[in-house]
Amino acid sequence: MAIPIVYNLRSVRARWTSAIVAVLGIAGTVGVFVAMLSLARGFKATLVSSGSVDNAMIMRAGATSEMTGGVGIDAVKIIQDAPGIARGSDGQPLVTPEVVLVTPIPLISTGTDANVQVRGVSKNVLEIRNKVKIVQGRMFQPGLSEVVVGKNANVSYAGLTLGNTIPLGNLRFKIVGIFDAGGSSFDSEIWGDGHLIGPAYNRPDTFFQSITVHLVSPQAFQQFKDAVVSDPRLNVDVVREIDYYSKQSTRLTTLITVLGGLVASIMAIGAVFGALNTMYSAVSERGREIATMRALGFGGPSVVFSFVLEALLIAFVGGLIGCIVVLPLNGLTTGAMNLQTFSHLAFAFRITPELLVKGVIFALVMGFIGGLLPAVRAARVPVATALREL
Repeated sequence: MAIPIVYNLRSVRARWTSAIVAVLGIAGTVGVFVAMLSLARGFKATLVSSGSVDNAMIMRAGATSEMTGGVGIDAVKIIQDAPGIARGSDGQPLVTPEVVLVTPIPLISTGTDANVQVRGVSKNVLEIRNKVKIVQGRMFQPGLSEVVVGKNANVSYAGLTLGNTIPLGNLRFKIVGIFDAGGSSFDSEIWGDGHLIGPAYNRPDTFFQSITVHLVSPQAFQQFKDAVVSDPRLNVDVVREIDYYSKQSTRLTTLITVLGGLVASIMAIGAVFGALNTMYSAVSERGREIATMRALGFGGPSVVFSFVLEALLIAFVGGLIGCIVVLPLNGLTTGAMNLQTFSHLAFAFRITPELLVKGVIFALVMGFIGGLLPAVRAARVPVATALREL
């Protein structure tokens, strides 16, 4: 016969002070757990959204990122004639050879320098990355010392405002537009004419870090890759753009997840001990109640179930509070160093229903661990001994 649940509810209400301590401990742990996971999720989502299944990236064979890549103008001319490449409104193949580098610009929030990624692109880049839209001003004119900046770069770094002129390498460029890349990593970048950006940093305008092409369809990728990789004149690797950016997110996402898991684990130990203390205290105070229930016919398993249920109730409330407390972080923009490109990347916390469910489950696990031993102890209280204390 099971002990009525209302008994547990009244018990928690009667011992609300100790219950609050356990609830707050679990809430804090769940809050940190969800916040760290949402941080990793936001970073990964920002990078992955930079890629498109319709685009392919070409880099030097063996290069791990654009920063370590290198392809010449001869390779660009060969790749332009490969099968599977879409053509733009002017009939030209949608190919953008790109110069990728970093430059220090002060953060508005701290005044300290951060590495901002500068990307030299072709004039047709908006047709290739068709999710990117100019939201203020206009696109830069090829051949002119003009740049456009991402919306996050615009609000994160000093001087990146529309109409301002900034030094990049040994040239000065005018900011003529602000673009919105849909929350992707491009929103933290500066774009300009690749034939000017490279020479501004003393690089030949015939040398690029990567090439991005827009395909006629996602299904054309394999045909395009086979043609490029098998060409004896080329020594390059070909990947889907979305796969490249997904891989770029792995290192920092893993680091955040591991560190967050470590912090949450340490806090979880404290929260479990808080739950243990609360439940052991309840067992000690309710010895007579337990004995009375046992004498009335409630068996040991019923007592164990009742106390575990009470611990889970406390944990569930703590988990809900922890999730509610971190909800305002959703969409909040922060920044971190991309360990693959050594550039500063702005991204937002991403709290999803899945993470909230994980947070509540984490709380229930802590509650179960914290309530099981006291529950077993309560079930083992000798009925005769406890009744003699009445």
